Amino acid sequence: MQWTVDEQLALTATQAVAAIQSGRLKATDYVATLLARAAALATLNAFTALDMEGALAAAKRIDALTPDEKVRLPLAGLPVVIKDNINTAGLLTSAGTPALDGFKPKTDAPSVRKLVDAGAIVLGKTNMHELAFGITSTNLASHAGPVRNPYDPSLIAGGSSGGTAVAVAARISTAGLGSDTGGSTRIPAALTGIAGFRPSVGNGGGERRYHDPQAVVPISHTRDTVGPMARTIADVALLDGVIAGDTTLPDVQLSALRIGLPSPLWADLEHATEDAARAALKKLEAAGVTFVPIHMPELLHLNEQTGGPVAIHEAFDDVREYLVANDAPVKTVAQVAARIASPDVRDVYDVVMAHALAQQYHDAMTIWRPRLQQHYADTFASGRLDALLFPTTRLVAAPLDEVNGSSVVSIDGAPAIDEMTAYLRNTDPASNAGIPGLSLPAGLTRDGLPVGIELDGPLGSDRRLLAIGIAFEAVLGPVPAPTI
Repeated sequence: MQWTVDEQLALTATQAVAAIQSGRLKATDYVATLLARAAALATLNAFTALDMEGALAAAKRIDALTPDEKVRLPLAGLPVVIKDNINTAGLLTSAGTPALDGFKPKTDAPSVRKLVDAGAIVLGKTNMHELAFGITSTNLASHAGPVRNPYDPSLIAGGSSGGTAVAVAARISTAGLGSDTGGSTRIPAALTGIAGFRPSVGNGGGERRYHDPQAVVPISHTRDTVGPMARTIADVALLDGVIAGDTTLPDVQLSALRIGLPSPLWADLEHATEDAARAALKKLEAAGVTFVPIHMPELLHLNEQTGGPVAIHEAFDDVREYLVANDAPVKTVAQVAARIASPDVRDVYDVVMAHALAQQYHDAMTIWRPRLQQHYADTFASGRLDALLFPTTRLVAAPLDEVNGSSVVSIDGAPAIDEMTAYLRNTDPASNAGIPGLSLPAGLTRDGLPVGIELDGPLGSDRRLLAIGIAFEAVLGPVPAPTI
């Protein structure tokens, strides 16, 4: 069968694997098409490195397998992209920062290795907000450059996993991995019209769904996790199942669902974002979903006491331990900080370098975070809720700031606030509580920009949350592709 370029670019991950397993599509043809697409859209700055030779060689190995061998690989021939802070053996892992430019780890992160062992092909490493400390992906390092939104290249892609989001949204890849500390898979997913997943983390150990110790350039071991991103939630579930070794998807009946609408996360939204989100609610309600208003009066206060102290205080030790464990070209946080290119990240690292907030960190971990986790648990239990739903971000993609990396935004004329505060407000609480969160496309604004809605579920409910997302996606449908 001869596939046109447009037919190949329209494939979802699930469809691509099925076509390759059946022999209807050669992995080498598919990879070549996507690599050509990446080259044609290089101005989006989605990548820090493309592995053309490695990807084509891997595709040839897939094509040489027998039909039975292909069927046994759940990701046979699937091209994926990997965020540049996630270890890949022999392939750039710079976290978008000059001090690590050229660094190539000796081994893959476990999450990456599981995808590759299942037949996935790594196309390359994706650009990101420098050191993952930001939500715009406006990287000012000379080897990276700002990631540009495919719906309007003058706008941010969201971050910090902006490169993965753009590669997926722009049809360069069907799926990939990002990482998420406070919203870094879900924010760029929302702003580029795709799906992004943050799996359960809990208190670590057995509660943590993905285990990648010392294999991701870190911010916070308490909060960080790898997360899959794709154009459909079925594709997110496909990658999650391979990484977690859990492929079951429970049956979900829309009419049996009770979904909470937490009032703090529906307040002070941009009108265009709220309009798109509420239009999605109406469609879901018409399909039988029951929505329940939820107050959660302590949510934002508890989160404020938790988030900053944990991320800022843990970053110093966690980054140092990563550098040593991976035999990186620099061994101290000071060496990394001295070469930071983006002013907004440099400002954050001034605080990180002080190794500050020790008392606030102690209080966050012993008082505030447990209270936040209990607040969520009580809300799910008392409301008999399957999940919470709200707009992933308060506003759509803002203009790029190529001088500072991030700046301030005004939401419908309100007093200006910094972008980090504006975009993190809705995604950060679930991150700090360690519960799973899924952003899915709600639609486009009248100006043609994507809006995302987020589903948060109880700790450990990852596969049920993905099943709910798949059911919602069937009602809402995909957003139109960017016209690039």
